[in-house]
Amino acid sequence: MNLSEQLRQTAVTYPDKRAYIFEDQAVTYENLDHKVSVFAANLSSEGIKKGDHVALILGNSPEFLIGYYGALRAGAVVIPINPIYTPDEIGYLLHNGDVKAIITLEQALPLVEKMSHQLPDISLVAYTGSGEEEKTISQTKLKPFTKMVEESGHPVPTVSIEDDDLAVILYTSGTTGKPKGAMLSHLNLFSNASDTGSYLQISSEDVVITALPMFHVFCMTVSMNAPLISGGTILILPKFSPQEVFHVAEKYKATIFAGVPTMYNFLYQYPEGRAEYFQHMRLCISGGSSLPVALLHRFEEKFNVRISEGYGLSEAAPVTTFNPLDRPRKAGSIGMNITNVVNKVVDELGQELPVGAVGELAVKGPNVMKGYYKMPEDTAVTIKEGWLLTGDLAKMDEEGYFYIVDRKKDMVIVGGYNVYPREVEEVLYQHPSIVEAAVVGVPDPNFGEAVQAFIVLKETVTEEEEVLEHCREHLAKYKCPTIVEFIEELPKNTTGKILRKALRKHVNV
Repeated sequence: MNLSEQLRQTAVTYPDKRAYIFEDQAVTYENLDHKVSVFAANLSSEGIKKGDHVALILGNSPEFLIGYYGALRAGAVVIPINPIYTPDEIGYLLHNGDVKAIITLEQALPLVEKMSHQLPDISLVAYTGSGEEEKTISQTKLKPFTKMVEESGHPVPTVSIEDDDLAVILYTSGTTGKPKGAMLSHLNLFSNASDTGSYLQISSEDVVITALPMFHVFCMTVSMNAPLISGGTILILPKFSPQEVFHVAEKYKATIFAGVPTMYNFLYQYPEGRAEYFQHMRLCISGGSSLPVALLHRFEEKFNVRISEGYGLSEAAPVTTFNPLDRPRKAGSIGMNITNVVNKVVDELGQELPVGAVGELAVKGPNVMKGYYKMPEDTAVTIKEGWLLTGDLAKMDEEGYFYIVDRKKDMVIVGGYNVYPREVEEVLYQHPSIVEAAVVGVPDPNFGEAVQAFIVLKETVTEEEEVLEHCREHLAKYKCPTIVEFIEELPKNTTGKILRKALRKHVNV
């Protein structure tokens, strides 16, 4: 079984049930499945074959949903890309990901045209919006998305899809400064959506607010795939807004909301937020980064709804643990093993540690990725004997609940998005006035963490705004430093390695 086939079966079981609602327009499962099939047929007619890579550079929208499932039905591999990435970032992913077709916003067409000579393998760009023009630029056909979901007489491709076939490549920031593509198979995605749905008791009765970015694996599995394979209804929000979340929750009697801690903070702080808006909400789900225990308790008390915190990562499609619904929730814990997934805490030799000991969290199950795209060495370091090493330090209590203690890597989590210091530092080093740079995460009341840069300059005088503008040209907004501190020398050990721990202590002074 795979996601596309399950959607087809759900459409047979619940043909007239609402699959999604977007801007007050409801679409049934039968209608959604039909659009997915037509899109797959048109994609195939444009020369996209099984195994070809299709990039989705879209925000939350029906087009993302149709493009995602349609590409999978055609046997293609989906590469979701954050549409707010800079041209440099998008260009790298398209090139490294060997992309053959792009589904994107009409506003992005100038960027696509500019890159067309650098990306000769891209044969098709389907664009969303009001435009109706169809043309060809440097062997790349530009076609309105509306035409891709129109009946054309092309047959739906009959593609044999195996469990181990590649379905999605999720690019996650790498410690080397370049993103790594986590290869997820059809089994990885379907099993995790099914097992997460089962663990959280998601059913056809559920109405799920989809406010997380659909290109992000958290949303993809928990707020999109799991509800759709269960026959539930998803409420697609173009972007997160406390006002809109409360509005759709009340209007459509939403039962599930999934978000990162930043979202819960904004919802809690929203002056007009009241418990009656969430009166039908049976479960709130938190992930992406640790939810402060004080915020968890305040939120639950104010809105009279339970928050179940969990844990996941792109390489595991992503969910590995959640606080269970049939026993006590432990504040501060990421919960227990979900169905069919096993977590353990190991030492540096891979040996399992006893209860209470701190070590690296390792994961095993049908959700663990095939590996990193075109990076066998990184794959071999990350997956050992079927166990995925997460890079996060954790401990387990006597009842099997896990707790994240710290991050083994130097990753900074800004509003649920991963930011690796090396990537930011590479950009900083490109500035002619910067001699040395180091980046660390600092506490932020709204986004959990923010990026702070410590910079050593040449004799040239450089203003903070100049540095920030340089970063904004090359990095997505959430990756850019919000604080820049100029210092005379970076702390280092005897081998010359920068001591980030010392910088973090400096921040706290």
